[in-house]
Amino acid sequence: MTGARRRALIVLAALLIGAGAVAVALGHRERAGQARAPADRPTLLLLTSLPLVFGEQFSIEGGGSPALEALEARYRVVPISVTDDKDLARGRLLLMAHPLAQPAEGLVALDAWVRGGARVLLLADPMLEWPSSRRLGDPLRPPPVFMDTGLLAHWGLRLDSGDGRGPKLRRLGQREVLTASPGALFGGCEISSDRLVAHCRIGKGRATVVADADLLGVDHLGSAAQHNLDAILDELARLERK
Repeated sequence: MTGARRRALIVLAALLIGAGAVAVALGHRERAGQARAPADRPTLLLLTSLPLVFGEQFSIEGGGSPALEALEARYRVVPISVTDDKDLARGRLLLMAHPLAQPAEGLVALDAWVRGGARVLLLADPMLEWPSSRRLGDPLRPPPVFMDTGLLAHWGLRLDSGDGRGPKLRRLGQREVLTASPGALFGGCEISSDRLVAHCRIGKGRATVVADADLLGVDHLGSAAQHNLDAILDELARLERK
C-alpha cells in the first residue's frame, strides 16, 4: 500500500468516525423530545403560577396548554402547590415555572431535596409579559416578577432585568428560542454567554435556572417560538442524564 493511499484511508476513517459521532449526537437530541409510552414516563413535579394546567378562568373547556401537552408526552406530570417535604418526596425532577413565593420552610425543604440528589429546572422571570385578563394585584394572576426570597443567592446566583423590554431571540441548549423581556443571570454557576441560562451543581443534585418564563407561552408568542418547548424538554432530559 502506498503512503498516499494509506493517508487517504486514514482521512476517510476519521471522517466516518466524525460523521458517526455527529449522527449519534443528533439522534440523541431528537430522541430527547420524542413521546414516551405511558409506562415509561417518569414523574415530573410541576410548580407554577402560570395557567399551564388550567386556563386562566379555570374553565374545563379551556384546560391545559401546549406546554402541558408537550410535558405530558414525556412525563407523568404531578402539579404541586408548595415545596414541602411531602410533595417533593413524590418525585426527583421538578419544573418550577415562575412559581409564587415559597415560605421559608419550603425553601429549606427544596434546598435539602436538591442537595440530596434531586433535579430542578427553574424558570425565573424578572419581567413577565404573559398576557392576562386579570387585574394587577389579583392573587390568581401570575406575579409580574419572580418572587425570589433568597433562593438564588443561596445557590450563588443573581437575577437582573435584561437589556430592555420586548421579544428577544436567545439560545437554550442547542436551540434558538423566543423570549419576552428576558433577564440576565450572574454568579458562580456555569452561565451561558447571553446570560439566559445557569447550570448549577447543588450538593449531589443539579439546578438549571432560566431567566425567562414567557417562553412557555408558545400559543401567544407566534411561529418564532416553534422550538421553545423542544428546548425545555431538552433541558429536562439533560437534568435526567446528569
